[in-house]
Amino acid sequence: MEEFINNLPYKLSNDQFSAYKQILSDLSSENIMNRLIQGDVGSGKTIVAIIAAYAVITAGYQVAFMAPTEALANQHYLTALKLLPDINVALITSQTKKREKDKAFAGGTNLFIGTHALLQDSVSFNNLGLVIIDEQHRFGVMQRAELLSKGKNLDAMYLTATPIPRTLGLAEFGDLDISSIHEKPKGNKNIETYVYDFYEMKNIYKKMHEEIQKGHQAYVIVPFIEESVIAGGIDISQAEEIFKKEFPDNNIKILHGKLKALDKKEALESFKNKETDILISTTVIEVGIDVENATIMVILNANRFGLSQLHQLRGRIGRNNFENYCYLISSQSDCERLEILSRCLDGFELANEDFRLRGPGDFLGEEQSGFLNMEFANILLDAKIWECAKQDAKEYFKKYQNNLVNNKKVSKIITKVVEENTIIH
Repeated sequence: MEEFINNLPYKLSNDQFSAYKQILSDLSSENIMNRLIQGDVGSGKTIVAIIAAYAVITAGYQVAFMAPTEALANQHYLTALKLLPDINVALITSQTKKREKDKAFAGGTNLFIGTHALLQDSVSFNNLGLVIIDEQHRFGVMQRAELLSKGKNLDAMYLTATPIPRTLGLAEFGDLDISSIHEKPKGNKNIETYVYDFYEMKNIYKKMHEEIQKGHQAYVIVPFIEESVIAGGIDISQAEEIFKKEFPDNNIKILHGKLKALDKKEALESFKNKETDILISTTVIEVGIDVENATIMVILNANRFGLSQLHQLRGRIGRNNFENYCYLISSQSDCERLEILSRCLDGFELANEDFRLRGPGDFLGEEQSGFLNMEFANILLDAKIWECAKQDAKEYFKKYQNNLVNNKKVSKIITKVVEENTIIH
């Protein structure tokens, strides 16, 4: 592992190295790893995941690395091929032909990188040791559990740029250990974020013209592929018509989930190659798109998006040393989420705000947001109390295992929990 890390094309940040040491400690212990790697957009979570995968593979096990979109899965696949030239890596998506899938799962493949296609009943691993789930908030509770059910006693690692309320809540209850990567990439500029109404769009058009004249590019994000009478808002066809009228001399392309795979690929490659000035898209570009030349993002009907989703979308720009601008457009005058985002760039602070707004969800069920009916405790404000209680529980359990305590009531509870196969940290 030391040799592998020393041969990486760049030096790990202190936070990245700390996360790696925590993961290695988990993998070397007798306990099942259940760790969340949280870091802001572009902070380098992926390389930490690749390092963890390499550790498990060199110990003789297979690794499944699941991402929510084909674009992100493909990006991870290319990264793995570059950094792990001696490892057999397979890309498994809905576009992968059956013959290629059968060959990959027949044996010899160490690292499987894919989308929801990894959840199919036909997918069977020979010796799975680690599951990595990227942008884990994009998967349902049962989907994550389904991948973990494809092996026994699997170590699990989750990556997120903005933890969802459920994740924060579970962390407080001790079901997840957390590694945080706070350090930002060197050289990247902050993103100036503004909230505008639709009647102020002329100011935004002017700014877009200025940036395009500098040779830069812009994203325009819409909430719908087709017009939604019930929800209201601008769909992708309407946005295309508006911006083509305003930017008649510029190349504009659209991107959404219903396009054919080849059309999606063509639209993305055209934007990456600087052939397209403005990319009008739905949230399919939320993750896995890295275009350094893009400096402007305009999000129409921004009130239709969640806080973490807006932060992820905004993270598609700012991957450069230019000035970057994000415009949140909404006719809804009182939208607390938008105001929070306009003044805050830190994903960790936004996670706490999201937690405050949406609640921790159902700890014992499948709801990913909502508030528990607690009479006295406040999950957010009492975080330090939860942490102390968790530490006390860990220390007591160790003493119990070594027969150093004799509390019949507590022993009865522990016995019951162990019999019900509940994971205990």
